[in-house]
Amino acid sequence: MRRYWVNTVSRDHVLIGVEGGFTQADHGRSTRLHRLSRGDVLVFYSPRTAMGSGDPVQCFTAIGVVADDEPYQVEMSETFHPWRRRLDVLPSHEAAAKPLVEQLSFVADPQRWGLPFRRGLFEVPAADLAAIAHAMGAELP
Repeated sequence: MRRYWVNTVSRDHVLIGVEGGFTQADHGRSTRLHRLSRGDVLVFYSPRTAMGSGDPVQCFTAIGVVADDEPYQVEMSETFHPWRRRLDVLPSHEAAAKPLVEQLSFVADPQRWGLPFRRGLFEVPAADLAAIAHAMGAELP
C-alpha cells in the first residue's frame, strides 16, 4: 500500500537531492528512512534556502517517488557517511505552503502552520499529498 510523506529540507539540499535522485533525512541518519517503501510518494518542504541561516522560502520544492527497497550509505567526507533513499523525481514547480494550510489536515492550527514541518520526515494522508502535488503541477503515478 502506497504511503505519502513530507520531508523538511532546505532548498539547497533539495536541489542536490533532485540532481542526484535521492533523499536524506535526520541529518543523514537512517532511522526514519527505513519507514519508506518503494512506490511511496515524498514531497519536500523547504523552510529556508540553506540549512539554519538561509533566507525564508516556505515552499514545497520538489516531489518524487521512492525507487528502492532499503536505505544505502554514501561517504561524503571522512567523518560524514549519510544514509539515503533513491528517488524518481517528478516534473513540478515550487508551490508556496501558506495558501494550502487550510486544505492540509496535518496542520491543526493555521495560525501556527509551520509547526508540523519541524518533525522533519513525516507521513501525511493521501488527500493532503494530492493537494500539494496539484499546487506543484505534478502528476502522481
